[in-house]
Amino acid sequence: MTGPMKVSAAEFQRQSGRYFDLALTQPVVITRNGRERTVMISTEEYQRLKRRDREVLRAEDFTETELDSIAVSAPPPAADAFDDELDR
Repeated sequence: MTGPMKVSAAEFQRQSGRYFDLALTQPVVITRNGRERTVMISTEEYQRLKRRDREVLRAEDFTETELDSIAVSAPPPAADAFDDELDR
């Protein structure tokens, strides 16, 4: 997949069919007032991303070094601010 194409919302409205077709092969970033607002991608790319979002890892998927790092890890001091949520 190539890099995203950027297009203004007004241009997208004028030639939406063109950008729907382009989104099948590359992301189309739709801007409004010069700021990126929306990204249009193909259904296949969306499904691929959703599958990765739900990837489940088992302990066997980690190396011993990674497991050791997890075992000795601790939250940063800033996380103390959320301790009251444990009482809910």
